[in-house]
Amino acid sequence: MEYEMHFAPVLAYWPHFLTGAVQTLGLTGGAVFFGLTIGLFGAIARDSRSKAVAGIVAIYVEIVRNTPMLVQMLIFFFALPMVGIQISATAAALMSISFNLGAYATEIIRAGIVAIPRTQIEAGLALGMSRFRVMRHIVIIPALRIIFPALTGQLTLTLQGTSIASAISAAELTSAASFVESITFRSLETYIVLAIVYICLTFLFRLIYWLVSLVLFRRKRSLNLEKLSGSPVMGAQ
Repeated sequence: MEYEMHFAPVLAYWPHFLTGAVQTLGLTGGAVFFGLTIGLFGAIARDSRSKAVAGIVAIYVEIVRNTPMLVQMLIFFFALPMVGIQISATAAALMSISFNLGAYATEIIRAGIVAIPRTQIEAGLALGMSRFRVMRHIVIIPALRIIFPALTGQLTLTLQGTSIASAISAAELTSAASFVESITFRSLETYIVLAIVYICLTFLFRLIYWLVSLVLFRRKRSLNLEKLSGSPVMGAQ
């Protein structure tokens, strides 16, 4: 049995793919913002002197890492209305994806923080720096440099994981592809186009991560070049 692929009927619905891609980018952007915020505070709380706080964060991380994200999403989607909280499918997807990313980001950021020598923190405090400046300049930025590859890899998985939101009919790219497939009955062509769009989005995010690394670590690279050449580097801050 021969199958002839025809992409024309599928590509005729390109506005649906475009809208879905924009919705996926919005969902991913929101999840990255809230997930990294949860991860940052979770990492700090994980090493808190309060055993109760550290224990609560540890339980949260273990629950998330030992349950599928789809199950977490279904719990958010079905449980909240049962307690009187009415939210849309997209809001439930955003909350569950942020909740999931926050747990993984907590462990990744914590790994970077504990890699900073304690003596550097004590030296910063001894020089009169505030704890905020010590946390910002001596802990967070160097730690971010250490964990950047692992963290961006997790964020890429988050982008691809948004496809799970189609299970609760949230507005995103895979849901748009399912709609096109149900109309055209061209399943193979539809999901080939869907895969290509996801590849393009992934490369777009990798480009953004690269640009962010240039901005965040530019000073460090400039200082390294200056050290190697023995003379100041133009543009070094």
